[in-house]
Parts: sequence; C-alpha cells; structure tokens
Amino acid sequence: MHRILILAASALPIFAQLPAPNQAGVSMGHIHLQVADPEAQKKIWVEALGAEVTHTGTLEMLRLPGIFILVGKARTAPTEGSDGSTVNHLGFAVKDLSAVKAKLDALHVESTPGTGTAKQLMAKFPEKVTVELTEDPALPTAVAMHHIHLATTDPEKQRAWYVKAFGARPGTRGNFLAAFIPGGEVDARKVQDPQAATKGRSLDHIGFEVRNLEAFCKQLTADGIQFESPYRDVPAIGLKIAFLIDPEGTRIELTEGMTGK
Repeated sequence: MHRILILAASALPIFAQLPAPNQAGVSMGHIHLQVADPEAQKKIWVEALGAEVTHTGTLEMLRLPGIFILVGKARTAPTEGSDGSTVNHLGFAVKDLSAVKAKLDALHVESTPGTGTAKQLMAKFPEKVTVELTEDPALPTAVAMHHIHLATTDPEKQRAWYVKAFGARPGTRGNFLAAFIPGGEVDARKVQDPQAATKGRSLDHIGFEVRNLEAFCKQLTADGIQFESPYRDVPAIGLKIAFLIDPEGTRIELTEGMTGK
C-alpha cells in the first residue's frame, strides 16, 4: 500500500495540471458531485483538504493534485450518497492524517478508522459522499488523488472493461483488482448484489481527461461502446465533452481541455 501511494504521488507535478496521459491518451480528470448544498460541500474540500478554487471558462472547479472536484447544485434532491452505488468511495493519500482529522473534526465531519493495514480514515463528507484518507508521510504534497473504488459483482469483468476502454494498466492493490490510469487508479470491490447507478446521486459521475477526444470517442463507438451523450464542444466552459455509462452503471464524463486557470 505505502509503496503504491509513493509511486502515484511521484508521477504528479506539485499541485499543477493533470498528469500526462497514458498511451491511449487518458488520465484522471474529475469527480462531479451534484448536491443540495454546494457551499457546504466545497467548504470541506477547501478547508480540510486544501483544494484550490479554479475555473475553466464559466465552470468553477476545486483543484487537488491529480484530480478536479466539481460541485454542482442538484436540480432535485440526490437520491442517495456514494455508499450503495457503483462508486462506493473516493480515496486520497494525505501527508499528515492527524492534521486532516483535526480539520474534519472542526468542521463536524464524521470519520472512523479504516479497515486496512495502513493508517486510514473513512470520512463522511456532506450528503453521504464517502472519502477514504490514507496517510503517506513521503507525499510531496499535503494531499494527492489515489483511487476511485467501484463496487461490482464481477471485479475481473469490471477491471477488463476499464483496461480496454481507457488503456488502463491492469494490476492489484492489496486484495483489490485495479486498473491504473495516470493520476490514480480504479479499484474493484466485490459485492454480492448489483449496486445502484450513480446518476442522480450526490456523487453523480467520475471523469477522465482525454487527448484528442473526438477521435477517441469514434474509436469507442467502433468498439461497440454506446454513449449516453455524444461528443460535443462546449465553448462556454472551455471543454469538449462526452458521457457514457460503464457496464455496472457508473456514469463517466470524458473531457478535453480541463486545465484550470
């Protein structure tokens, strides 16, 4: 665990842009939260984890090493949080877990010790967004993106889909199957029953940044992957985007141009 966290962090510029993409042109991009109270959510990310407010076009983003967090106002109340959905939780490495816990406590964010061998906390961010925090004193930054933890009845199939679709490198993290993508990894947690789709929940979708997105989408279509929303250019937010759903129900946004200014 500890060695993997170091490797993940060492690939990231210090609080800079997203990491260089893999050979398929893909890197970690963003997590999009759609919540009833965006300001309460943003307060935790900024004050507890040190996220920086930045923008692309008219779109506000919170920047952390290796990932952007987008927090939008839900049109209707979210159906539920991350637990019980195909994205069970998000994982971040932190340099000083005690310091982060003190900030979470001051903000009245509930946290409990993790079950892994490393020094961990499972924190319940507002509107039931679960965030795993694992200490890594060797981090060059105070915090860094580490993983997106999916829940699936078939981890092998889930990992294989991310490997094929996004050029991820197959591997493992402890007992979990993992698909490594620059900036972090997508892990698969085995569950007995299918989990709820993410759309409409407080953690609505995950995102990957893609070089030459239009060509990438054409290749996915040729490979038989259907899009929820096809490729389009959105000048107002300075992004090219497309949406698809993974086989388990995880909503995924593909972007090109997410740099933050």
